[in-house]
Amino acid sequence: MLLCALLTPLPGFAGDPARGTLFIIGGGDRSRSMMEEFVTLAGGPQKARIRIVPNASADADTAGMEMTEEFKSLGVTDVAYVLYTREQAERPGAERAFDAATGVYFTGGDQVRVTRALLKTPVHRALLDLYREGAVIGGTSAGAAIMSEVMITGDEKINKDSVNLFPMIRLGNVETVEGMGFVTDAIIDQHFVRRKRHNRLITVVLEHPQLVGVGIDEATAIVIGPDHVFTVTGEATVLVYDAILADKATTDAAGNLAASGIALHVLKAGDRYDLAGRRVLTGAASR
Repeated sequence: MLLCALLTPLPGFAGDPARGTLFIIGGGDRSRSMMEEFVTLAGGPQKARIRIVPNASADADTAGMEMTEEFKSLGVTDVAYVLYTREQAERPGAERAFDAATGVYFTGGDQVRVTRALLKTPVHRALLDLYREGAVIGGTSAGAAIMSEVMITGDEKINKDSVNLFPMIRLGNVETVEGMGFVTDAIIDQHFVRRKRHNRLITVVLEHPQLVGVGIDEATAIVIGPDHVFTVTGEATVLVYDAILADKATTDAAGNLAASGIALHVLKAGDRYDLAGRRVLTGAASR
């Protein structure tokens, strides 16, 4: 059952510390234990009130129903999916579907479908409020990409070869747009090691050196707490690119980007990274 108490969206997000948690999955398989952790963060099976946003999927209703059943199999009783067009998301009161939600989960697909429907609507503001007030916000694949304020769309501006994707580290090739803004100090990429997406994340990090690049592999997640420290969980690795102390990026006549001093961290399950301090806290990468 969808709840009906009205949330009053706040006008902005920046500057207000969030008390919530972000559960960002790189795509691929999700273990039961991983999803149980999400449910626990949402209050546990009996108390969790989870709303699913399946907009990214090409068949959103099917994705919403399947994800609903997955959460029910974990014992969650108060779970439903909420699907909006842009027009619906802009209507007064549309945000009421998320009232008192303790967890929100974005499915995979095409991340642009999510931002096209929700960005800067009352629904978007309500979701930011939920995160600020303590809810867990999660997602997989496209649902991971939307977390960034600077969002990678998956499209290229220069390379038009649909088979040989992101073959270069070149200025202006990787398309980015405004994302949902739950993460403001990093850029999230997904399916990272499995799909060899290093070139595109390095490109974006060199173009936005103030932001940390976080590439999450499949069957792997990062869990970001209110202290801006994330912990890696799952079966594979997370790569972190940091160009804040690197030489300023330069380009040649073709636009190829170059820089020296870029930091790279390869993190495994259990490792922790401080986004605010831009440093590894535990694990093999810190020794």
